[in-house]
Amino acid sequence: MEVHVHGPGPAAPFLRARDIFETEHDLDSPVHVHVRENPDERTWTAHPDDHVLNISRQAATSAMAPELALHEFAHMARHEQAHPSHTQSTEEVLFLALSGKSVERRRVAHCYQIANHMKDIYADDITLRVGPTDKLVSFLESELAAAVADRPGRSRDGQTGGRDGLRITSTADPEITAVNAAFALALVERHDLVDSDHRLYDLAHAAANDAPEVSLSAFKHRFKSLGPDPDESEYRRSLVEATREYAVGGGEKAAD
Repeated sequence: MEVHVHGPGPAAPFLRARDIFETEHDLDSPVHVHVRENPDERTWTAHPDDHVLNISRQAATSAMAPELALHEFAHMARHEQAHPSHTQSTEEVLFLALSGKSVERRRVAHCYQIANHMKDIYADDITLRVGPTDKLVSFLESELAAAVADRPGRSRDGQTGGRDGLRITSTADPEITAVNAAFALALVERHDLVDSDHRLYDLAHAAANDAPEVSLSAFKHRFKSLGPDPDESEYRRSLVEATREYAVGGGEKAAD
């Protein structure tokens, strides 16, 4: 597995992540990591020919850098596998789920976060089999705590994060914060990472109390119960149903 690091940042976290990743997986195409000086640069991947990982220097030098790289390598593996979670067009799903409906712009923006969570579930099915888990659990806890603490007065601009791929942003609306909490619980339960008395549960219930119109348990079940090897139709149906449930309250059979 080839990993090339470019820019003003350390190569060690990415090479360490490569060594861990290679214990069970490999990538056919080389990975080019581009470390950017801009501290606001979001971590994101592209696949023009080889795999490309763009990351800020701040993130590349953080304690989470190896885990972040592992997570992105897992996304790259899912892309090479042509896994439905990584080939399904979110725009197509929005059309199927919301056609003919009147939906607030911020809720449409949040539907992209839901799609990202479903991608992350499948990426982390790889990540959490090969990498450490303690820092991820602490990260989810701290981000959710920040989001819950940011009560009324929080941003209403519809912007969401994504771990720089997975990050739960503290400026999310209460509704998407509740969905983010459901994702966090689904992830840790799917991989048996915490006990039932972990602080994540208290934080998640606090988030749910702030957004009574969002069912924490329903979204947790949606994320947690995603099958390991769905076909394209099955995955599309799951994403359409989750999108419709969040944006318009569900209640209709998903399109195929």
